[in-house]
Amino acid sequence: MKPAPKRQASKMQSLGDLLQNHDLDNSGKYISREFQDYGYRLALELDDLKRVSMYIKFAKTMPRSLLEQARSFVTDATNVKSKSRLFMWKLKQIKSKEKKI
Repeated sequence: MKPAPKRQASKMQSLGDLLQNHDLDNSGKYISREFQDYGYRLALELDDLKRVSMYIKFAKTMPRSLLEQARSFVTDATNVKSKSRLFMWKLKQIKSKEKKI
């Protein structure tokens, strides 16, 4: 009968070593409200991190349905040079249509 293969001893790592292997995003920005998170994710999706505060303000002051309509229009579009410009154009169009009603 063959002897069972020996198990290799697992090497314990310190917590600091484990955390060094992970890329933690510590940009110094704090998000404490849902609308801030939504605005930040919208800016990421539109590749427009320069204007995060504008998208956060939109998320705070505008109805979410308008923002979602414009966002979905941009995500469905192909070959777009500037997602943020298309988003702003569509948002303006949706808002003017809402005023007429």
